[in-house]
Amino acid sequence: MRRSNLQWMREDCFGNERLAVTKASIIANPLEKNDLNVSELPEYDPRDRKTFHFHATPLRRFAVWLVTVVFKLFMKLEVRGLENFPMDGALIVASNHVTNFDVFPMQLAIPRPIFFMGKAELFKFPLMDVFLRNVGAFPVNRGEKDTWALRHAAKVLAHGQTLGMFPEGTRSKGKGLRVAKTGTARLAIEASCPIVPMAVTGSDKFFKFFPRRTHVTITLLTPLLPKPGETPLALTDRLMFALAFALTEDMRGVYAEVPKGFTK
Repeated sequence: MRRSNLQWMREDCFGNERLAVTKASIIANPLEKNDLNVSELPEYDPRDRKTFHFHATPLRRFAVWLVTVVFKLFMKLEVRGLENFPMDGALIVASNHVTNFDVFPMQLAIPRPIFFMGKAELFKFPLMDVFLRNVGAFPVNRGEKDTWALRHAAKVLAHGQTLGMFPEGTRSKGKGLRVAKTGTARLAIEASCPIVPMAVTGSDKFFKFFPRRTHVTITLLTPLLPKPGETPLALTDRLMFALAFALTEDMRGVYAEVPKGFTK
């Protein structure tokens, strides 16, 4: 399918739902019959044989301490809007994704542990597998409908923890926000939990001016609560336009201009 500069096709994280985003409007196609629902997911997956933690383990606390010490050598972290961050209860932290380093300032910016999805390839190495599971990460098979990853993400929220998500699904690599997938919104709606938009700026400059420290800013925005009857697409748009507003113009990407008739 050929894409113009004014139109992008969006699929949710399970490849079921598409949305055309233009400067003038946001038009959604009807949901397909095979759309997934957390309550309808299969009960078993080989990954269920492994132990995943839903609390801050001693290894995780040590890892965060070590990362804090190391990153202070080359990162100056500025955190804004911490008053917007709930100190308890299930919630999703949804951030723009610039580099692989984003997870570190994200975690160091808030006092609660964040549980992240990680690409399944990283979990193939036994020692890395044990380490990642102890620090709260869990594997996701990219490029396919990974129902287990969705089910595990729902478990994180069921345990009242903080789930970290990148709605874009991949790094923007300095090209601005990409069209987001709806998996984050689906989880929030299913769990009836808030989404805290987190804008990350400066992480793409890591090591470029070493030994000078890189200035990284984390901005926590007002939590978004799913509205009664709100669709995943509508909540995703609210999330992404909120994120775009907190970023510089060159980082807003496809969300740089709010379509006519859009309401937050």
